Amino acid sequence: MADERGAYDLIRTAIVEQRYAPGQRLVEQRIAEEFGLSRTPVREALRRLEAEGLVVAERNRGATVRPMSPTEIVDLYGLRIRLESYAAELAAERATADDIVALDEAVGAFGAIVAGLAADDDLDQDRRLNEANRRIHDLIVEAARHPRLAAMLGRTVDIPLVFRAFRLFGREEIERSDLFHRLILDAVARHEPARAAQLMGEHIRQGMRTVLDGIPPEL
Repeated sequence: MADERGAYDLIRTAIVEQRYAPGQRLVEQRIAEEFGLSRTPVREALRRLEAEGLVVAERNRGATVRPMSPTEIVDLYGLRIRLESYAAELAAERATADDIVALDEAVGAFGAIVAGLAADDDLDQDRRLNEANRRIHDLIVEAARHPRLAAMLGRTVDIPLVFRAFRLFGREEIERSDLFHRLILDAVARHEPARAAQLMGEHIRQGMRTVLDGIPPEL
């Protein structure tokens, strides 16, 4: 079980960080050798990732990292915008004082990373930004207190796309994300549902535009 979990975490991270690129074949033997695992946990991990939508298995071709067309990206982000804007709206209506304190701390943690941004491309920095961003969005969904909405968002938010956005962001885009987080926090703290929803929608559109701009012309 530990090997299976380890294989899942390793392969999923490689997909999220695009070390395994969209459309790339995932050969069990090669992955097993790369991570020092047997083929069985690798096979089980690929099945789990297929169920999550990160991997596609095709007859006579095997498993590949699921590619996404520009239309699919727009559709997925469009759904996320609607769901997460609603979550922000509900959070502004239902957030407790403790929720707001936790969200304020998370927004501050993201801002601290932004304040110390390195000038050069830094994978570890992008990992920390991605994790801090995920924490903020998770807290907003938690404050919405809508389990079914949370479950739907769990299936809708494409983690590799979110990470890709951070890899593509320049300093200006990252600082804009930080500003959006602070404005959304303010709207939630002031219990302004419509404003919170509008800000969240525009915040997510920013990521969508960056991902679409980063797609090579041949795709």
